[in-house]
Amino acid sequence: MIPFLLLCVLLCFRTAEIYAGNIAGMVQAHGKETGQGDAAGSKYTSRKYSFLEKVDYGSMRDFIVFIDGPTAGKALPPEKPVQVVTRRITQQGAMFTPNVLPVLAGTTVEWPNHDDIYHNVFSISDAKPFDLGLYKDPEVKRVTFDKAGRVDVFCSIHSAMSCTVLVLENPFFAATDERGKYIIPNVPAGTYKLKAWHKRLPPQTLDVVVPDSGDVKADFNLGITNLPKY
Repeated sequence: MIPFLLLCVLLCFRTAEIYAGNIAGMVQAHGKETGQGDAAGSKYTSRKYSFLEKVDYGSMRDFIVFIDGPTAGKALPPEKPVQVVTRRITQQGAMFTPNVLPVLAGTTVEWPNHDDIYHNVFSISDAKPFDLGLYKDPEVKRVTFDKAGRVDVFCSIHSAMSCTVLVLENPFFAATDERGKYIIPNVPAGTYKLKAWHKRLPPQTLDVVVPDSGDVKADFNLGITNLPKY
């Protein structure tokens, strides 16, 4: 009996060691190198395209960092549904909050409508096509995302409403904060493909080695490369 208990204690300690690593870092975005008068968020000097405003890469948010692909063991989705809320913003009209939601495959997402008007939430994405129909508060609709992939969601009534659900294969992911920082805690020791993702930019992947104990740092700089000079 004593050897069996000792074995259980050793296994517990070994499990704690395996899940001791954290991955942390920062994600930033950049455009092509610009000269004076060609700053991010500015407009074209050409009269023909003066109505177009360039992307301000420095103000981009909603980056997601995740371990790409399946990991050892089968992760269970959360028991309590995650929420994407529709709210009425006077200056901008109706919108989804958050704009980007990373979830583990198998997660159920609630879509409460806190506006005093109807919405029709739907998606035609391959990973999860659905149509929740017309509804408003206090009714709450739910969708279970059982397949990994990107799911772009819209409202069939209000053209400006959109958000993205990023369905992932394992629970090791994180969204960046307002400063672009992230942390993925309790990652099993091993070598992984770590990917930084943004809905409007090409992703970037780094090889990371998580030790048996301690942290590993991984910073990303996303952007459009090989743009022509003009």
